[in-house]
Amino acid sequence: MSKSKKALNIALVALFLGSGIGFTGCSGVSEEEMAQLEALKSEVSALENQVTDLKSEKAKLERDIAERKANLEKCNQHKEQLKSNLNKLNK
Repeated sequence: MSKSKKALNIALVALFLGSGIGFTGCSGVSEEEMAQLEALKSEVSALENQVTDLKSEKAKLERDIAERKANLEKCNQHKEQLKSNLNKLNK
């Protein structure tokens, strides 16, 4: 074998070994990373619960607003009826 082929073979072997070591290091998950993942999962869960609570509160407020608008409309109708009756009395 010539020197260039030996060098190429050595380089390829080194590349494969380096890649294998690199992939092995990347594929494993450390305890610290798992702890961070669990913390993130807990945070996501808490935020999802908060979103659910806020949506519930929003729905309650929207019902309250609709009720107040209906009450306001009823009051306006009553007010108009009273104005009409007063105008009839003044004539």
